[in-house]
Amino acid sequence: MSLSLLRPVRRPAVVLLAALLAWAGLLVAGTGVASAHVTVSSGDAAPGGYGKLTFRVPNESDTASTVGLRVQVPTDTPLTSLRAQPVPGWTVSLTEAQLPEPVEVHGEQVDQAVSVVEFRAEDGQGIAPGQFQEFALSGGPFPETDELVFNAVQIYSDGTEAAWIEPTVDGQPEPRYPAPALSLAAEDAGTSTDTVATSTDTAADEGGNGTAVTALVVAVLGLLAGLGGLFLGLTARRRTVAP
Repeated sequence: MSLSLLRPVRRPAVVLLAALLAWAGLLVAGTGVASAHVTVSSGDAAPGGYGKLTFRVPNESDTASTVGLRVQVPTDTPLTSLRAQPVPGWTVSLTEAQLPEPVEVHGEQVDQAVSVVEFRAEDGQGIAPGQFQEFALSGGPFPETDELVFNAVQIYSDGTEAAWIEPTVDGQPEPRYPAPALSLAAEDAGTSTDTVATSTDTAADEGGNGTAVTALVVAVLGLLAGLGGLFLGLTARRRTVAP
């Protein structure tokens, strides 16, 4: 069989193989995107009670340090008593705001509550690339609701910011920057909330999460399937053109 008969087959084969490799590479490269989120957890938060909130902040930048965290505390379901735990190398400020409607706490009317908590790194301090930090608040009483959402802004030393404010909707893909959400539902409160947050961050610290692993598997399987089809196509074509 003349070599010239194979040349029209080889070129499309090479193009197809290159396309499959590029497609798989894009999927694998995308598995590391947004793998580490700012999260909030609590081991003792329950409606009507008091507890500790822990915000875990991984640094997602490869070149800049995290030097600030600004957390918005909801005022429609306020925490009328809130205190911050000191963090070495960081300053903290609490800003109060007028509530949309007064709330009754222990028989008294309260019309103001903390609306913003901001942590700022002192000179030379911060969360370096590849590291994370935890910031804790203590307060209550927690409202009679299933979930509390705390919009947060992560501030970097190069002036950029990551706004963790996108809502997570059941049945839809997780957003790029989900807002930290604390579950207060009876079946999810307490240690289960901590377990979920810890599992998510552990996967993130290892360089990926469940979504990343799934995407990688899909990429590999797709590549193998494409190569298998390519091989069968070449074999069939060679048999067709064989003298």
